[in-house]
Amino acid sequence: MKVAGIDEAGKGPVIGPMCIGGVLTDEENLHSIKNLGVADSKKLSPKRREDLFLKIEKYASKTFVLEISPSQIDELRKIMTMNEITVMGFSKVLENLQPDTAYVDAADVKAERFGKKLTESYTVNVRKPLTVVSEHKADDKYPIVSAASIVAKVTRDRRIEELKKSIGKDFGSGYPSDRKTKDFLDNWVKENGSLPDFVRHSWKTAEQCLENK
Repeated sequence: MKVAGIDEAGKGPVIGPMCIGGVLTDEENLHSIKNLGVADSKKLSPKRREDLFLKIEKYASKTFVLEISPSQIDELRKIMTMNEITVMGFSKVLENLQPDTAYVDAADVKAERFGKKLTESYTVNVRKPLTVVSEHKADDKYPIVSAASIVAKVTRDRRIEELKKSIGKDFGSGYPSDRKTKDFLDNWVKENGSLPDFVRHSWKTAEQCLENK
């Protein structure tokens, strides 16, 4: 039986993509993933995440990351909520992996509702049965979801570092609560009169920067 774990990194930031990571393995190999020492990516150092990322790719049957850009998020938010965008993204990762069972970190206050919507979205596009286990803090409970969390987080971190190098500026984490990120956006708008394409224009933080201009 094929088992997958799915998790996202970057749902809330104002800068950069949302990355949805998926890890697929045979059921009998789940212990190998666990023995790597995987954990919720937020509890690991960047170096530890990078080390585990390489090991996960080696032991998993397949890994896949879907990146949803800021401009794609802005367009989609005109017709759906962020939770619905996340369901759509998780479904696309599942379509790529096509497991028999999927463990997912619920991106909805109601974990059961998230799992139901994900199952419905998947079965519309892939006409084969799928068991979805949707829980909050699944990246803490299930090593296969921890692995997906690491794959998603490492991919997003790499994109953020690439972005900082390309513009020659350090904007911090990219989250609205980060003072460094907020100051960067304020200064960018003052200098350029508009927001860059790597920012989610539909976020309140971004809109406020334009209003303050």
